[in-house]
Amino acid sequence: MLFSEDELIEGCIRGDRTQQRRLYELFSKRMFVVCLRYAKSRLEAEDVLQESFIKVFEKIKDFRRDCPLEGWIKRIVINTALNQNRSKLYMFPAVDIDDIHEAEDSHSSLSDLSFQELLEMVQQLAPRYQVIFNLYAIEGYQHNEIGTMLGISEGTSKSQYARARAILRQMIEDKQQIKYERFRKE
Repeated sequence: MLFSEDELIEGCIRGDRTQQRRLYELFSKRMFVVCLRYAKSRLEAEDVLQESFIKVFEKIKDFRRDCPLEGWIKRIVINTALNQNRSKLYMFPAVDIDDIHEAEDSHSSLSDLSFQELLEMVQQLAPRYQVIFNLYAIEGYQHNEIGTMLGISEGTSKSQYARARAILRQMIEDKQQIKYERFRKE
């Protein structure tokens, strides 16, 4: 039997475990991918996902239905991930945007990498770079919005993003160099 989104929401508001399970099954896989982008490990991502859905079930009565349910849930997941990472974000000094000298786009190619390889590279970034890279490059937030969300300046957001890109570019080039050397040996 199919349920409409409204029936699903109403069931969750009533605390109906069957509807809560359906909601979880409907969105958990997509939200887990979001969690993985902000986490350093699968275990950490699972913790964020679990905590996020607890919040979803606690707050669903406040869902105003003025946006898609998936977008509302995704926002909770992102905020939960940010809260979990918040203490890690300020362990390192900020670099001013003027101090970043980013190389022009190099010959590195993303097309040679799998999603898993890219995800692992993003997970290797320091938390401050990882979070800002995800918020800007993947979630689509602007630097002024990121600054407000994280309590940092827009310039700090820009510089941390530029640094994250430079680090990822270097990781990609290193990985391609390793592949090229293996190919030459064969």
